[in-house]
Amino acid sequence: MSVDLQALGRRAKIAAPKLARLNTQQRNEALLAIADALEAHTDEILAANAKDVEAARAKGLTDALVDRLNLQGRLTGIVADVRKIVALPDPVGCEYDQRVLENGLRIARRTTPIGVIGVIYEARPNVTVDVVTLCIKSGNAVLLRGGSETIESNTALVRVMKAALAQTAVPTDGIQLIESTDRDLILAMLHMYEYIDMIIPRGGAALHKLCRENSMIPVITGGIGVCHIYVDETADQERALEIIYNAKTSRPSVCNSLDTVLVNEKIAAEFLPRVVDFLSAGGVTFRAEPRALAALNGITQKGVQAARPEDFDTEWMSLVLGLKVVDTLDEAIEHINTHSQNHSDSILTHNMADAERFLNEVDSSAVFVNASTRFNDGAQFGLGAEIAVSTQKLHARGPMGLEELTTYKWVVIGDGQIRV
Repeated sequence: MSVDLQALGRRAKIAAPKLARLNTQQRNEALLAIADALEAHTDEILAANAKDVEAARAKGLTDALVDRLNLQGRLTGIVADVRKIVALPDPVGCEYDQRVLENGLRIARRTTPIGVIGVIYEARPNVTVDVVTLCIKSGNAVLLRGGSETIESNTALVRVMKAALAQTAVPTDGIQLIESTDRDLILAMLHMYEYIDMIIPRGGAALHKLCRENSMIPVITGGIGVCHIYVDETADQERALEIIYNAKTSRPSVCNSLDTVLVNEKIAAEFLPRVVDFLSAGGVTFRAEPRALAALNGITQKGVQAARPEDFDTEWMSLVLGLKVVDTLDEAIEHINTHSQNHSDSILTHNMADAERFLNEVDSSAVFVNASTRFNDGAQFGLGAEIAVSTQKLHARGPMGLEELTTYKWVVIGDGQIRV
């Protein structure tokens, strides 16, 4: 399919200031119209999604990727999230850092939309709705490039949402979808600095690397895990088992799911067999380094295998869990900072001094004490749906909600002052 990418960019760029001028009520009305339309066209959307799922299975994609693709049983929740965004405060036009200078000038920072957000993503069609609705609420236009695995779903979703916008004040050109699976268009999109103000890739490490190395536009990367839980000798073991089970099994294909458990050597012989017993019942298999194998008495049943060195740099996205014994908190922190992708890491402990050290010294976008890594999520943090989880340090870090889709301008009000 031939796509005029420049034309899509121009339309989004022209629509962006029109969208930014709309008031809160107008943008909220558009979101409610989208929610209603998604509900009304559920059968159409799920039929398109079923084609993607069927094609993915025929290509032999992993169960984890097929799970990410599937909207069955999830569309109702997606629509509910759209309505939650309506209830969130408008991030545009807020003023802060107000002050009056000695010369009488009144200055402040005022939040404004970024402009046009370019989002490149892979096998998650729910991202299409999340991105569009967050961008509308924050006054941004959006140019979408979904993966080939989701082309039917994304086309149907955007068609339904644009039809809904046609009955509102939001310009339909504020949503642009690249309806082609040609990968060359990704590189072309990364060079469209005249039209796109920020690029957000959502996918695997290869996509992020491609965007970082080739983009002429600022890039926000994230969404890659390798998440850890460190269990120290003071932890409540019963609660620890429940937390680890939740972090690993509740949805193993997402970026905040658990990949490695680190256990203090003082409790390893007692606790690691309990971990294997408890999680193997949920279908989890294990990759254990030598000291963890020793603590398990070298057992090979219940899915325990010897870990390879590269296993601790692997985002499993499946029911596989790495196990490692460490001597101290220092060793746990060093391991995490070496192998983590700076996404989500947790300590289970009753030693609050150690917990504080963990919070200060683990360099991830979200760090937890006595809680599952699965909470690193925009909705769970009260931000509404998220556009991404950033693991970078500039502009945005962690779940990117509405506030992270704005920038600011300095507003200066005078009464005839001149600079001398």
